[in-house]
Amino acid sequence: MSALARYFNMQKKTVMGYDRVATPLTNALENEGIAITFDDKVEDLPKEIRDKKNVLVVYTPAISRANTLLDYFISHNFTVVKRAALLGQVSQNSFCLAVSGTHGKTTTSAILGHLLVASDMPVTVFLGGVSENYGSNFIFRGKDITVVEADEYDRSFLQLNPDVVCITSMDADHLDIYGDASEIESAFKSFVALVDQDDHILIKLGLDLPGKTVAIEETADYEVQNLKVVDGLYQFDLKTPETVVEDITFNLPGRHNVLNAVMAFGMARLAGASTESLVAGLRSFKGVNRRFTYKIKTDSLVLIDDYAHHPTELAALHQAVTEMYPEDRKQIVFQPHLYSRTRDFGEAFAESLSLFDEVVLLDIYPAREKPIAGITSKWLIEHISVAEKQIVKKEEIAEVMASSRSRIKLLVGAGDIGNEVDKVVKTLSYEA
Repeated sequence: MSALARYFNMQKKTVMGYDRVATPLTNALENEGIAITFDDKVEDLPKEIRDKKNVLVVYTPAISRANTLLDYFISHNFTVVKRAALLGQVSQNSFCLAVSGTHGKTTTSAILGHLLVASDMPVTVFLGGVSENYGSNFIFRGKDITVVEADEYDRSFLQLNPDVVCITSMDADHLDIYGDASEIESAFKSFVALVDQDDHILIKLGLDLPGKTVAIEETADYEVQNLKVVDGLYQFDLKTPETVVEDITFNLPGRHNVLNAVMAFGMARLAGASTESLVAGLRSFKGVNRRFTYKIKTDSLVLIDDYAHHPTELAALHQAVTEMYPEDRKQIVFQPHLYSRTRDFGEAFAESLSLFDEVVLLDIYPAREKPIAGITSKWLIEHISVAEKQIVKKEEIAEVMASSRSRIKLLVGAGDIGNEVDKVVKTLSYEA
């Protein structure tokens, strides 16, 4: 939403918005001249909005009709569109590269956007997170090419008009919308059908979808070969449908991120980027805020901030830190996101969290949901098998992490746990 707000602000439109709470991102938007309210009161709306002339209302499915402002706009016949529909309109007259999958969309999109900028191509990039290279979730270098995240939630991605797509993963998620995994797979099949050419579809090997396959050291159209870690960085060769590219360096930990990088590499090639510029771009990519972001990295302490909120993402996070720090104890402080997701994947969450040496849970972050009877962090922690486990309040996180004997500490979740990072960094730095 904020990337779209920045896009239209750049177009000299008057942009206003609502959010439930103030964050560093809303502060940044206000500094850029975008007016934001944190009260859903109709009487606070400026007269020029209530007059309805030349007003377009854009909303995300994460906000419900129970919101007073959204209900007002719909009931008073404003022009109201979902975020994905507007994204489809914005990208319609460009060469659209759409990144989808239940995990990895933001990182893959950020890599792809960076590769195209590094290749000096005229691209507009809309991200769901802040790129470390650009300090923003919106990158503008021209209008000929558009990079978008194709969100499967609420089947939003079916409103796009993509020329090239990738599917990073297709795990069960958002069962509050889909009901079961077969419906999710059906939605992804409808999404890839929007693309005319199968060679313009990249998929993770093993997915039941048409397209060119991507894998690590397995036979695939895009195949990572000779993968190794050298001085904390990945090095590998890449076999593509046309050639073999040798000696690629990439600095994001985790094999899932190597797959994300290859997806982005293949999409950028289809957009016309040169191999040489792509290799250089992968080497210079710094990452995405809250996607395996190092906040402290010393001989005695490593603190990592991450957005993971699904069991598969937690397992991938453990794989990444274990590959980088195989001998060290690992503490995870995790804020479950959504009651329904916690209920639907309780056993899988417990299994993934039990991979860590020490588990600290916060209460479930509700986001758009009301509580579900019996689904709590207390219920979840009872299923976690590690001996060192506890539930704490947000204000206790820094102290609990400081008292842990684990060298590797992870602050993880998609709710408001990210707002605690600065306090944790300050406390741990002082303790160190």
